[in-house]
Amino acid sequence: MAVEDAELPYLRRCVELAADALDAGDEPFGSVLVGADGKVLAEDHNRVASGDRTRHPEFELARWSAAHLSPAERAAATVYTSGEHCPMCAAAHAWVGLGRIVYVASSEQLSGWLAELGVGPAPVRPLPVQEVAPGVTVEGPVPELTEDIRALHARFHGRAG
Repeated sequence: MAVEDAELPYLRRCVELAADALDAGDEPFGSVLVGADGKVLAEDHNRVASGDRTRHPEFELARWSAAHLSPAERAAATVYTSGEHCPMCAAAHAWVGLGRIVYVASSEQLSGWLAELGVGPAPVRPLPVQEVAPGVTVEGPVPELTEDIRALHARFHGRAG
């Protein structure tokens, strides 16, 4: 299943949430959890500046869904996100049984941008979601919005976006 035009508002909201994270002094990532009926169930942005490097929005939404949704509701839900899940978040997503992931920018794109900006590698290898969670349906990147995300990362790392 490809990304539909009707899904772009959710992805634009992810970009807004990533900008909110940046405005709060955090790394620019944002995610939205949407139920099968199209209703936004929860949303969050990165909160790792607190010192807890596990405070990724995708991980928080996985935990929220485990506490608030039935297994069937989780399986029917979609996580929209500004960047492809890291291995930690992909594992959490799969373990709680969430459905499809739609991301704006891939881990490969982000790694390339960060290398161009002179940012060293993360402490965890940036694997595609399907290498960590092979049963999860994944869509992305979404070219209409990738430049917006690249610019936010450039701003975070002190370069003009």
